[in-house]
Amino acid sequence: MKILTLLVSTATLLLSQTYYSKVEPYEFRNISSNVSGLVLVSDENMVGQLLKDRPYIIIDSELNKKELKAIKDKIDYLRETVINSEKVLDNLKVSLEKKRKNYKRIEKLSIKSTVEKDAEFYNLMNSDNSYLNIKKEINSYKIQITDLKYRRTQLEKMIKDKKLNAKNFVLYSLLVKVGQMVNIATPLAQIADISKGKLTLFLDDIDVLNAKKKVVYINDKKTDYKITRVIYIADSKNISKYKAQIIIDAPKLFSKLVQVELKDE
Repeated sequence: MKILTLLVSTATLLLSQTYYSKVEPYEFRNISSNVSGLVLVSDENMVGQLLKDRPYIIIDSELNKKELKAIKDKIDYLRETVINSEKVLDNLKVSLEKKRKNYKRIEKLSIKSTVEKDAEFYNLMNSDNSYLNIKKEINSYKIQITDLKYRRTQLEKMIKDKKLNAKNFVLYSLLVKVGQMVNIATPLAQIADISKGKLTLFLDDIDVLNAKKKVVYINDKKTDYKITRVIYIADSKNISKYKAQIIIDAPKLFSKLVQVELKDE
């Protein structure tokens, strides 16, 4: 019986490989600037904290806010101009219809001379041209409003992007200081998603093919975790090893080294 037990234990050991991995946050994100401006706030006291609604970096947006106000005022003025121009257009339309009816009425009258008929015709054409010009102006105003709305949206996004927050992420590091000028694509910070943990393993070829079917043991304890992702191309740094990941529940403390074993069912 002792021999049988020893053989079973030996077989189990042969079917499993031991790996070590550091418990990392589920995701790190490198944050770069979408805007240009002067850094007004870069709060070092928030490094390592779980972020909420308060921004950890604020970039100067005073000129953007002034331009936004001017844009909104222009839109209001143009809308008022469109309303008034449309009233003028309605009046011209009524006048034009009457002139057109009047011209058709006198066009066939023999008592009217050619000069009189031509004068009525030119009067009608002038009114028609005035109508079309007003209509053209209204369309031009509407195009300006559309362009200004687009600029307004740009400014609103720009102002929003100058206050950086990342609710429920941990601020891992700040890369800019107060008083620094930043441009688009300037690295600003690194944040971490700690809602879950991640183990990265570099598997031997004996484990990689059936990795997702293996039972995962962590620190000698059987778990319900499974290999989440496997790259079936050998790693460029760890030669002849294959990268795999296991997503786990968020631990109380990250960066601890754990022992991972992959065993057959």
